[in-house]
Amino acid sequence: AAGMAAPTMEERKACWGARDEFWRCLDSHGDDAAQCEKLRRAFESRCPQQWVKHFDKRRDFLKYKKKLETEGFQPPEAAGKS
Repeated sequence: AAGMAAPTMEERKACWGARDEFWRCLDSHGDDAAQCEKLRRAFESRCPQQWVKHFDKRRDFLKYKKKLETEGFQPPEAAGKS
């Protein structure tokens, strides 16, 4: 395990892959983290800790943004149609 050294390209790919799998799992389980425990652990073991923190914040931000897009700014005529 490298200390504060920058991750290699391989390590970055492994980290992003683990993150994407974990996020996909959350997406398909309505953000029920308990369903994705194993993937969460893989994500945490493959990524530097500060990246994990960053990605967690990023996901919260993206979810918030999406919620605003889907619920926040609906023109009145779109409200009844779904």
